[in-house]
Amino acid sequence: MPSTTPCLWFDGQAEEAAALCTSLFPNSAVTSVSPGPDGTALVVTSTLDGRDDQALNGGPQFPFTEAVSLSIACADQAEVDRCWDGLVAGGGRESRCGWLEDHFGLSWQVVPDRLKELLRDPDTTGRVMRP
Repeated sequence: MPSTTPCLWFDGQAEEAAALCTSLFPNSAVTSVSPGPDGTALVVTSTLDGRDDQALNGGPQFPFTEAVSLSIACADQAEVDRCWDGLVAGGGRESRCGWLEDHFGLSWQVVPDRLKELLRDPDTTGRVMRP
């Protein structure tokens, strides 16, 4: 059966990005680093809580935009805070509605599991969505 693996394009920061992600998610590790022609890391493969990911040092041609984001389902407020703080550290920036941009420019959505429950309940949806 076919499977998909995200491959994110970085400008020389693939190893640093993989290290950040593997530090934030349990059961995670960098599994391989493939060198490019100049001997520096070209492709960094990691497992993030059992899911395979790739980071490619492709250069500055294709920066991240908010058109693509990664969503993190968090069990509780402590997990939200740990992921949020880890991703904005070192120059990331906060946005609205649970969105942030890490210091690599990659957008993330940090979503508490409780939010999904509140949005499914017609008695609370309006209050949850109100600014």
